[in-house]
Amino acid sequence: MIGAYLEGPVAAEEYIQTVEYDPELRRWYVRFGCIGRDAATIYFDLHQRTLRYELYFMPSPPANHLELYEWLLKRNHTMYGARFSLGPDGDIYLTGRTALEHVTTEELDRVIGVLYELTEQWFQPAIRLGFGPR
Repeated sequence: MIGAYLEGPVAAEEYIQTVEYDPELRRWYVRFGCIGRDAATIYFDLHQRTLRYELYFMPSPPANHLELYEWLLKRNHTMYGARFSLGPDGDIYLTGRTALEHVTTEELDRVIGVLYELTEQWFQPAIRLGFGPR
């Protein structure tokens, strides 16, 4: 169901640049265009009981770490279905997961919409805070 929906109706949307599947990782890549940045890619990983998703949001900033992390954590309390998190390399991601029994076409649409909206809303302010002047 997940593959058929992502590779069919989702891939046909005009804002979607590509949908790919890696069978070795059981991972779909959904790349979409943005207004505030060139593009972003959602990684959907199929696990035994959950569908996990993440979007690479931005690299670890060279300065203003504490201010940026505090700002991002405050945003987490206003978001539904995703959260900002730090990767092992210090880069920033939007992440979430859904139990497989709750995965429907509507839920996939919601996840894609939430990640798109959060990227459009918070990417530029986060870049300014993390990479702007001190």
